[in-house]
Amino acid sequence: MNANEVLRIVDAIHRDKNIDKEIVFEGIEAALVSAAKKHYGEESDITVNIDRQDGTIRASIDGEELDSEEAVGRIGAQTAKQVMIQKIREAERDALYEEYEELLNHMVSGIIQRYEGGAATVALTNVEAILPRSEQIPGETHHANERVRATVYEVRKAGSRVKVILSRRSPSLVQRLFEQEIPEIADGVIEVRGISREPGYRSKVAVSSSDARVDCVGACVGVRGNRIKNIVDELAGERIDIVRWDEDLEVLIPNALSPATVEQVILCRMLGRAIVLVSEDQLSLAIGRRGQNVRLASKLSGWDIEIMTQEELAESIDRAVEGFSQLEGMTLEVAEKLVEEGFLSYDDLSIIEPDDLMQMGSLSEETVNMIVEQAEERAEAAEEAAAEARRQKREQERLEAEVAQAEAAAAEARSGDEAAEADGETESPADETAESADQVETVPEGGESEKPAEDAGQQPPA
Repeated sequence: MNANEVLRIVDAIHRDKNIDKEIVFEGIEAALVSAAKKHYGEESDITVNIDRQDGTIRASIDGEELDSEEAVGRIGAQTAKQVMIQKIREAERDALYEEYEELLNHMVSGIIQRYEGGAATVALTNVEAILPRSEQIPGETHHANERVRATVYEVRKAGSRVKVILSRRSPSLVQRLFEQEIPEIADGVIEVRGISREPGYRSKVAVSSSDARVDCVGACVGVRGNRIKNIVDELAGERIDIVRWDEDLEVLIPNALSPATVEQVILCRMLGRAIVLVSEDQLSLAIGRRGQNVRLASKLSGWDIEIMTQEELAESIDRAVEGFSQLEGMTLEVAEKLVEEGFLSYDDLSIIEPDDLMQMGSLSEETVNMIVEQAEERAEAAEEAAAEARRQKREQERLEAEVAQAEAAAAEARSGDEAAEADGETESPADETAESADQVETVPEGGESEKPAEDAGQQPPA
């Protein structure tokens, strides 16, 4: 291995593998040191330096300099080559790892090579990635040779390889699709301010515009909904609500709860909770199917949202004031102040900061601790009672289902018995036909009746 050959190897690896030249030089030096230790002994103090300009190799053993030809020759080119290949593979792996680590939460596109056991192997530009079942959109299926778009979810080193995990469930996929489909977002005129998502079912995307002339919601929807349709199709029909962002929570929360109409938003800042008042006919719409609408709105705004009607809030306030007033050390005035701040249950009161409660009612630390302790006990008792009520309800439903099943079986049995009795009382057409056939005299070719002789004698002569 002469100087020119060293430079040629470094340059070829740099161009083919996209590895920095300095990393390649260091790999060759480390390979030569490792090989030399095998030849001269592990305790030997060996240094190898390669000139970055002309490729000259300089080596020393225990402070004694060796001739470059002797260094490479005695060390053993084959051993050095094996170590060098290993170092280069490690460098290649590290470069690949850094490349995909920079792509975390960014969208990539690839071709599915295999789809086995629910997991897909996706061929990207220079690596095979995995799209596990747990990161696929519920209900969607894939097949070989299908092009798929996903975000880079995780990158990790696995021996000499790099393992890349993709995801189609991540909210970042929705954001990248918006950036790709809506030019105003790519240009920075419209900004995605927040995303909350339940993959395969529904997403809420909050957007704002830096240009008053550009309607952020209309631009995202597109003419006749063509822009948002492309995104929905890519997400296997997932519903997308575009929400107009506002710094004022009393505006943002009603927007996030769309399409429900909100009457009032009460912010309980000490609890980070928003009590949203709606009319009775908007209650189910605001909550959504299985609580999905309010859950996504809560994630989008970052506040815990509780949906109530005016009547429910009034009942909760009366119940909370009455309950808090019963606590030892609590006054009616402090109870009313707590309710004004949004504390409506013992569970809420059990997590209050002691300093806040002390300032609210000019209470001593001992009194505050006593109040909080009582609230915790009553909250636990209420939770146990609620759990018992749920258990009894399930048991009642089970018993009712068993009774209904037994009644249905009994009714079916009675119907069968009645049908059997009806069949016994009513002759079937087949029986009537058979009976008629028994009553008809049949005459064989000989002209004599097949009826018994005594019957024949009773018949009038022909």
